Amino acid sequence: MSATSSTQVVPQTSPVPRHVAIIMDGNGRWATQRYLPRVAGHVKGVDAVRIIVEACAERGIEFLTLFAFSSENWRRPAEEVSLLMRLFMTALEREVAKMHLNDIRLKVVGDLSRFDAKLRAMIADAERRTANNKRLTVTICANYGGRWDITQAVNKMIAARTAAGIAGAADTDADAADFQEADLEPHLAMAYAPEPDLFVRTGGEERISNFLLWQLAYTELYFTETYWPDFDDAALGAAIDSFQQRERRFGRTSEQLVAKKKAS
Repeated sequence: MSATSSTQVVPQTSPVPRHVAIIMDGNGRWATQRYLPRVAGHVKGVDAVRIIVEACAERGIEFLTLFAFSSENWRRPAEEVSLLMRLFMTALEREVAKMHLNDIRLKVVGDLSRFDAKLRAMIADAERRTANNKRLTVTICANYGGRWDITQAVNKMIAARTAAGIAGAADTDADAADFQEADLEPHLAMAYAPEPDLFVRTGGEERISNFLLWQLAYTELYFTETYWPDFDDAALGAAIDSFQQRERRFGRTSEQLVAKKKAS
C-alpha cells in the first residue's frame, strides 16, 4: 500500500504537491451567468478536466483526484443526472486512448453498482488499459462519498478478519476494539494513493462536501471563486503558490521545523 497515514507518520513534503484533490464546482452557475443551459457548463467542465490533467502531468504531480459525482448528486433532476452519465461515457470514449499514450493511469472509485452495465464495462476496460502507466494517476470519484468509503472499508476489514478466523488465524477472538488505523487503511477506496497534499474547491463554496473525509486529515485546503470551466493552468499555479506558503507541521512546532531544516 502506497498510502501513509499523516496522523501516524510525518510524510515527506516538497514544494510541488504529490497529490492534488479537486472538487470541480460551478459548472451550472458558469452556464447560467452566460444565459446558457446547465449542460453547456458540464460540457465546458470536461474541457477543463483535460487542461488540468495535462497541467498536472507537466508539473510533475503524481496523483490527481477529481470529485465528479457525489453520492448526494442523485438528488439532482433526473435529466441532469442522465446527461452527466452520458458525458462520462463520452469522455471515456474520447480521452482514454490519449491518456494511455501519455503514460497516465485512470482509476474510478465509488459505488459503481448504480451505473448501468455499459458504463461499468467501459470503466473496467479503461482501468485495465492504463493500469501500468506511471506518469500520473488520475482518479475520478463517481457516486462517491467519504462516509460511504469509510463504511465500506470497515465492512471489508471485518470480512477480512472473519476470513482469517475461518482460515485459523491466531486472533480469531479479537473484537472491534483491537482494530487500528493500519487495519482499515488497506480497504479504503484510494489505498493505492498517498493522502492529498493539496485540496482545491472551485466555485466559491468553502466546504469539503463529504469528499475524502479520512484522507484529508492534514491536507492543505484552498478555495477559489473561479468556476470549474474557467479553472486552468494559471489557476492551478495560484493554488500551488498558496500551498507553497503553508507551513506543514503535522502536529509539530515551527521551532522543530526550523531545527530540522538546519540539521539537514
